[in-house]
Amino acid sequence: MSDGEDKNNNPEPVVVRLDESARNEARSILFHAYLKEPTFQYLFDHRKSGYEQRVRATVRELIDVYLGLNQESVGVMVDDTLVAVAFIGEPELRLNLAEQISWRIRMVLTAGFACTRRYLDYHEKIKQLLPQPLAHQLPLMGVNPSYQSQGYGRLLLSTVERLCAENPRGSGLVLDTGNSRYLPFYESEGFRSLGKIRLGDFEDHVLFREVRPAEQVAVPG
Repeated sequence: MSDGEDKNNNPEPVVVRLDESARNEARSILFHAYLKEPTFQYLFDHRKSGYEQRVRATVRELIDVYLGLNQESVGVMVDDTLVAVAFIGEPELRLNLAEQISWRIRMVLTAGFACTRRYLDYHEKIKQLLPQPLAHQLPLMGVNPSYQSQGYGRLLLSTVERLCAENPRGSGLVLDTGNSRYLPFYESEGFRSLGKIRLGDFEDHVLFREVRPAEQVAVPG
């Protein structure tokens, strides 16, 4: 049996830390992951022309913000292909996007003023639900659609949880989803609801999972 393959000839996934060289691949994965998500469809008005451009711009600018702030990011590689990515906000980071002037300018120019304002309002509502003491946040996570339902999302999330456990200043991990079909998955991972945000005719769920220091894993540097 060759290295990197299991007994069923399926390639073995490898967890890696991301750097600047993965920026474009991460953008592509997250663009396709969020394009049909109810939350993004509402915030960036999928009924109007240019929706794909607005999603692409938002993903690009958010990745640039988190990389610029040197936040942790990890991915899953399969056969030298990046198939899943996650960006983690440190517990100390209470990111106020409204104060990121250059980000706001770029967003207005690409996503439009109305969508940028709507996204900022949504981001503020999430901040109001964040727990105390401080917790890590998971603002961006996605799996390449061609590699979904193969366990890579669960592997990625468990890696994020264990990385968070390495930081004793954080009480846990917060994420949100507007897709109710993901709730059973997150609940199976130990997440509970912090609250809901009404977005049009549906609700976005803000979830929290306590992460204990014992839950640790070695991730390649």
